Amino acid sequence: MKTNMGVFDRVFRILIAVAILILYFTHIISGTVAVVLLVVTGIFILTSFIGFCPLYRTFGLHTNKSND
Repeated sequence: MKTNMGVFDRVFRILIAVAILILYFTHIISGTVAVVLLVVTGIFILTSFIGFCPLYRTFGLHTNKSND
């Protein structure tokens, strides 16, 4: 599995995940919205660490310039 995510994309996803976690732990979001956003957070963190996004592959996208 080749990486298809660039550094900026990976860092941006981590920052979004951290923001969602802060909103959750400060009780700004709750209920079904919180559950959905926590699942998205988990996906963002996982894809950021492995550097591969299945949706990018499905749509033929990549932000990793070293794979050009």
